[in-house]
Amino acid sequence: MSKLAAKIRFTAKLLRPASPKGASWAFLVLPANASAKLPTRSMTTVDGTLDGHPFQATLEPDGQGSHWLKLTRAMREAAGAVVGDTVTLEITPVAEEPEPRVPGDLRKALAATPEARTQWSGLTPVARRDWIHWITSGKKAETRERRIANACSMLASGKRRACCFDRSGVYSKSLGAPKPVE
Repeated sequence: MSKLAAKIRFTAKLLRPASPKGASWAFLVLPANASAKLPTRSMTTVDGTLDGHPFQATLEPDGQGSHWLKLTRAMREAAGAVVGDTVTLEITPVAEEPEPRVPGDLRKALAATPEARTQWSGLTPVARRDWIHWITSGKKAETRERRIANACSMLASGKRRACCFDRSGVYSKSLGAPKPVE
């Protein structure tokens, strides 16, 4: 059985994020041995089950060489799980990464820049997801606006990857699991 086809089975504790206050979602951090079986240290989409209930989600890098999973209220309720429970998961990386949702402001900027739009349409879903993450990871509106303009310029000039983007979060600490409520 290939590495991509193998199911990865593990247990993990459901945690509540400390921020934002009152969040309706929960998260879990994959055990290092489960994460090591994934094909990449960066974002990866998986099909899986949470206590036997199916889901598809994109795992995020935790900045420590592992991954974390955001669980919506609907996912938890389907499995009958609450924060503090230890849940059983079985995951398998998807054969083909799904197309990311393009934010409206980026979609508008791409529409206004034909050369950038042409380059964008030739990118893989993973590369488009990286651009989107780089743009949306800015904390301030001005940063996001500047990154959209820069992205359009870089794409129009032929660039295929966002500059200096650490997909694992290990080096730049730009990606990481939320802090749990203590």
